[in-house]
Amino acid sequence: MRNISIGLLGLGNVGSGTVRILSENRESLARRLEGRVTVKRVLVRDPSKARDVELPMPALTTDPDDILDDPDIRVVVELIGGIEPAREYVLRALTSGKHVVTANKALIAEHGAEIFAEAARRRLSVHFEGAVAGGIPVLRAVREGLASDRITAVTGIVNGTSNFVLDTMTSSNASYTQAVTAAQRAGFAEADPTLDVSGRDAAHKLAILTLLSFGVRIRPDDIATTGIDLVRAFDIAAADQRGYVIKSLAQARLGPDGRLHAYVTPALVPKQHIFAGVHGAYNAVLVESAGLGHSMYYGPGAGMMPTGTAVVSDIIEVCRDVLGFVRRSTPPEAFHGVQPATPAPLGGLEHQSYLCFHVPNVPGILGRVASTLGAHGVSIDSMDQDTPGDRELLEMVIVTERVSRARLDAALREIDAFDVTAAPTHHMPIVDPM
Repeated sequence: MRNISIGLLGLGNVGSGTVRILSENRESLARRLEGRVTVKRVLVRDPSKARDVELPMPALTTDPDDILDDPDIRVVVELIGGIEPAREYVLRALTSGKHVVTANKALIAEHGAEIFAEAARRRLSVHFEGAVAGGIPVLRAVREGLASDRITAVTGIVNGTSNFVLDTMTSSNASYTQAVTAAQRAGFAEADPTLDVSGRDAAHKLAILTLLSFGVRIRPDDIATTGIDLVRAFDIAAADQRGYVIKSLAQARLGPDGRLHAYVTPALVPKQHIFAGVHGAYNAVLVESAGLGHSMYYGPGAGMMPTGTAVVSDIIEVCRDVLGFVRRSTPPEAFHGVQPATPAPLGGLEHQSYLCFHVPNVPGILGRVASTLGAHGVSIDSMDQDTPGDRELLEMVIVTERVSRARLDAALREIDAFDVTAAPTHHMPIVDPM
């Protein structure tokens, strides 16, 4: 039985899960592959550190050259995260003739073109299923299962931290700060959760989904991104009273004019919508396509074993290539001809919106806001405000009818410029019922 040696760059949470799965499923994997996968070397910072998985000390190294320059190692698994030195190591692995598996969404989203081009030149594979939605095989479903279909939209809850925070605010009447603290205690948020709660992590994942779904390469920085840090308990309660829950959604959609729109934002989701049932740190991706219609992919979005499962699935696919069962070039081959693109402005999108105004408790302010909205063609579906009392400021909530973002944004710019407006209007889109 043939042996395939692999090298791991990193032995953190996902790396430990990867090693555990390879060890626990050693015999079944050998039968499926008709070959054995051996973890020959693992790059770590401190070989003496206590770990959740057992590896012989000679396998641990602090020198990346022990992996990247070893001709016996056929597959390099990059699980360091971040851009550098991960980018350098991945490119070195490819130039050394090694296939690559990674779960690094930032690396693929920002430097995928360079990496795929190098892999294509050397007829090697780069796999990255674990980069989006943890253990959910959504990338493989889009790349292979829907290869014959025409995808028109992909929408997802793709950041477990943000979903956990919003879910906790909803179920426990917690403040944003309290919910973030709960997420950190549960291990679902970093000490500095900015990357997650700002929406940037979701933007990286959306860039990858867009590449696979539409064959378009967009920069994460070009995706209109709004975080969840401005969502308050007041908004959660206001949404609940109107039959909605608030979720952080990432969406790429072809507009009526065929242009691609991409954004990450908290949004009001009807309680009957399938996304409303996605709780805790779970992820879900809804794909809309011409032939199949709606298809849903749901499961744990992060963690040692879920993401480790995706990584090992990629390792198996690469090993099949190495053993000669199939011949795959850089997946997918269409990457070679992909051109960069910039998402279309969001002004052409139409949807209902939730608006929360911070205005003084003075006569006529409600009429002034309503007339300004009307002047820009924004119709009001419902309107409520705090009961007037001794408070100097009111929080006024308006739900609009469907209207273009361009009209809404123009109206809000004028309202926010009022001399009495206390803070910028907080607004979120409302998702249509399924």
